[in-house]
Amino acid sequence: MIMDLSTDELLTTTRSVRRRLDLSRPVPIELVHECLEVALQAPSGSNRQGWHWIVVTDVGLRGEIGALYRRAVQRYLASEGAADRLFPDDPHRSVVQQRVGESVAYLGDRMADVPVLLIPCLTVGEGNLPAGNQAGLWGSLLPAAWSYMLAARARGLGTAWTTLHLTYEREVADVLGLPTQVRQGALIPTAYYTGAGFRPARREPLESVLHHDRW
Repeated sequence: MIMDLSTDELLTTTRSVRRRLDLSRPVPIELVHECLEVALQAPSGSNRQGWHWIVVTDVGLRGEIGALYRRAVQRYLASEGAADRLFPDDPHRSVVQQRVGESVAYLGDRMADVPVLLIPCLTVGEGNLPAGNQAGLWGSLLPAAWSYMLAARARGLGTAWTTLHLTYEREVADVLGLPTQVRQGALIPTAYYTGAGFRPARREPLESVLHHDRW
């Protein structure tokens, strides 16, 4: 069932869901496929459609990926760039960042328990990422991944954009038997969510990042 959301509501209330993923409720695989059918309508460079979508539901495989993700999260949270260490001199933003860090840690311990893990991938020559225009490369995958997340939100599912597992991309590829020319772009946990709906997040004002004609 698709929720009755306006376009603006869908775009402004699709949040990264970590703590509120329902780890006890199975997600019908048909619903995931439905969201992916929407994702396949996204644009790709030269209409190559070089994407692949790995849907992981097997408990053992989720366990292996979850263990690698937990290791990556631990490394991230110990780094200077961790979410909870940002903006220490801004009282309001610091509080928000602490919550983000806590939710990252929470998901890090539970990724293996999420009923569906989606890994969007891209075919890249012999597997080596080209020098130079990375935006052009990943621009052929990331819009489709976001479309998947929007479609999931419209169907009552929660998702989160995560990439920390890429610290161990080769190990995850080995777990899943990915060919060397297939590179991973993200790891998107997918589940029903608990509690009420979502509202727009507080962001820095547009005028603080807006530039007309020149910087």
